[in-house]
Amino acid sequence: MSPARLLLDVRPLRESPHFRRLWVGTALSALGSQMTAFAVALQVYTLTRSSLAVGGVGLAMALPAVLFGLLGGSIADAFDRRSLVLLCSGLAAVVSGAFAVQAFAGLDRVWPLYCLVVAQSLISSVNAPARRTFLPRLLRADQLPAGTALTLLAWHASTVVGPALAGVVAATWGLLACYLVDVLSFAAALHGIVRLPPMPPEGGAVRPGPRAVGEALRLVRRTPVLAGAFLADTSAMLLGMPVALFPALNAERFGGSEQTLGLLTAAPAVGGVIAAALSGPVGRVSRQGRAMLVAGALWGVGVAGFGLAHDLALALLLLAVAGAADAVSVVFRTTLVQLATPDRHRGRIAAAEHVVGAGFPQLGNFRAGAVASLTSPGLSAVSGGVATVVAAGLIGLALPGLVRHRAR
Repeated sequence: MSPARLLLDVRPLRESPHFRRLWVGTALSALGSQMTAFAVALQVYTLTRSSLAVGGVGLAMALPAVLFGLLGGSIADAFDRRSLVLLCSGLAAVVSGAFAVQAFAGLDRVWPLYCLVVAQSLISSVNAPARRTFLPRLLRADQLPAGTALTLLAWHASTVVGPALAGVVAATWGLLACYLVDVLSFAAALHGIVRLPPMPPEGGAVRPGPRAVGEALRLVRRTPVLAGAFLADTSAMLLGMPVALFPALNAERFGGSEQTLGLLTAAPAVGGVIAAALSGPVGRVSRQGRAMLVAGALWGVGVAGFGLAHDLALALLLLAVAGAADAVSVVFRTTLVQLATPDRHRGRIAAAEHVVGAGFPQLGNFRAGAVASLTSPGLSAVSGGVATVVAAGLIGLALPGLVRHRAR
């Protein structure tokens, strides 16, 4: 295979002006969002000096996503999705402005920060499912893997660059500057959305509510590709998420400095960036269900290896491998879900993805921390990684239709 065929397929950016504007706007907005996330965590810790209070920020983000995410998907299937995302993005910009206002006013209170994080999460519970329906309407089916990889590249890059840039900005100009950068980044996001064509649900809108949610869940249950995709993602997040173990393992094995902790935290995202940049062959894989399970198992291998590593360079390499495998798994899973879901259900199915992606990593980190408290951080990582590999194998055995599935 020539080196050029390994590189990320950028045809969606060249051939679809709508996707190109959306991608640029989303990438810039994601960078701003990462800066706000950094600023919120730092502000909460500065005010409280409590790691538990900082963990409460993640809980404030996860609970609304888990409790209201599926309902948000039914709303996305009831209205024009472009208009809905435009409205939600405007509301999110207002919330970011409120973060800036409280920093400028010097309120020095934690509860306004928690309230704004909850508001962010509630808006995202509608915005994220509606936004996920865009790709199949803007790109051809054969370009969906490349479009997903490009989207993933922008997200992983923002998780690497955003916190680093926020640290520099906060140290130089203060937390208010971080919040203001996020507010300004919404201009690019809104520009990318406002020029999209209308996107009403195909096949007619649904009435939002529990009945619409139940209809989507029944579709997942009777479609092996969808059921397998969600089971694979759920098991990887619940069983293999290692982030909560980084501080303890850093202190136990790697000297405990803030710099090494930052390297451990960034390593999976760096692996994701590399995998997305070298995702050219992904679009030529036909057995995407099998590939998704293999990539999920490799994520588990990387996490288990990290739990055994006592050398920092090896630990960073294994975390990068895990992050790369997770990125590849996400590309295959997203493509499978998008192609297997009728358009009129896409908002609700995307909402289920959002619930898993926003809430289950937090639960997985809780599981890792609980196991570590009963045993050791290293054993928690190793057992979680091995359990992830076993779960991928069991899903393949239980759902042979997923393994045999060939992309159209």
